[in-house]
Amino acid sequence: MKQITLFVFLLFTCTKVFSQFVIDADIRPRFEYRHGFGNLFPDDAKPAAFVEQRTRLNLNYGMERLKVSVSIQDVSVWGDTRQIDRQDSNLSLSLFGAWVQYEMSEKWAIKLGRQVLSYDDERILGGLDWAMQGRFHDLVLIKFNSGGFKLDVGFAFNQERPRLIGNDYSIQGFFSYKVMQFAHLNKTWDNVLASFLFMNNGFQAYTGDNNDQPNGVFYRQTTGAHVKFPIGNVGMYGNAYYQSGKSDKNTTLNAYNLLLEAKYQPNKTLFGLGLEILSGTDQDGDTQNKSFFPLYGTNHKFNGYMDYFYVGNHVNNVGLNDIYAKVVFQLSQASNLLVKGHYFAANAKLSGDADPYLGTEVDLVYTHNLIKNVKLNVGYSHMFASTSMSLIKNGLPNNNTNNWAWVQLTIRPTLYNSANSK
Repeated sequence: MKQITLFVFLLFTCTKVFSQFVIDADIRPRFEYRHGFGNLFPDDAKPAAFVEQRTRLNLNYGMERLKVSVSIQDVSVWGDTRQIDRQDSNLSLSLFGAWVQYEMSEKWAIKLGRQVLSYDDERILGGLDWAMQGRFHDLVLIKFNSGGFKLDVGFAFNQERPRLIGNDYSIQGFFSYKVMQFAHLNKTWDNVLASFLFMNNGFQAYTGDNNDQPNGVFYRQTTGAHVKFPIGNVGMYGNAYYQSGKSDKNTTLNAYNLLLEAKYQPNKTLFGLGLEILSGTDQDGDTQNKSFFPLYGTNHKFNGYMDYFYVGNHVNNVGLNDIYAKVVFQLSQASNLLVKGHYFAANAKLSGDADPYLGTEVDLVYTHNLIKNVKLNVGYSHMFASTSMSLIKNGLPNNNTNNWAWVQLTIRPTLYNSANSK
């Protein structure tokens, strides 16, 4: 913490050197009541309730063609540390971002370090801002921008510590890649936008009785496109992605994701209707893995806010067909109400040819901008699960009440801007 304080002090004393120096904060406490959030609520259990808070400090400055950003955050639950402790026993302070960008010319730039990757609707690559900790990547990013055309090419190579020999990557998990290469192309024409993405992820393979012997790297490729275009007064957008390669060292991956959504706003009320399909593998097994997983996106935005699907779960499962509709009512200049409903069904076959219908979810979110840089959100969601939902949720009962409520206050003030002090 002393090093961080010294760093901030030095930045303040050197502001005259830089063309601009900005400090802003993101303080976000959120109360949650969970009674079936993320999974079916078990029998004879008690609901969970807690307040989680993000406290993030962002330092951004630039000089000529150079930009530097450092973001420090603390993510903690109210009460997770005993009072009068000398230090936070949960070590919740972390480095969220630390990157430098150098503009080699008007069109070309290179960005190195810990950074957020956010593209299109954030289905495959997103900042995951809903999660208090967010999502970042450590990589080199080469950027090109000219005449409405943008190209980003990224390269990552991950290790958990310096070594004298070897480069095995022991941090395991579906999201923890060892190497990554990707290219994202984006072009706009008037009211039309089209993007193309290719991403190759390499994961450390392990074998042995305890699955602890490193044995090469297996690769997963994600290829696809995102488009936005109008049809009359209706705004359309869609995704089409295909995943290939391996889901593990020995299993071939053959999966796809399709999405199409229409939005219509005749006056102050917005109407939306959409369909998303994520392919899955038959519950009784298949010779290939056909389960699509959206990897590093902001998955909380999709398939219901109760996070039953693809938010650290529903991996290598039966996939999902999601038919949804939404209405956003503009209540005042500063407030609105979102009402959204989802009809969920399995994409692949369930055991015993069970009914593919999984359940229906209803989401309500009220948003009110209290004052500048201060926003209040209040949400409630309810899952009406079918008996088939139990088949993909480890046999938990479907007939208990499954609901979730939350209240969040987001405060994002600009604490200092050198441009305003000149």
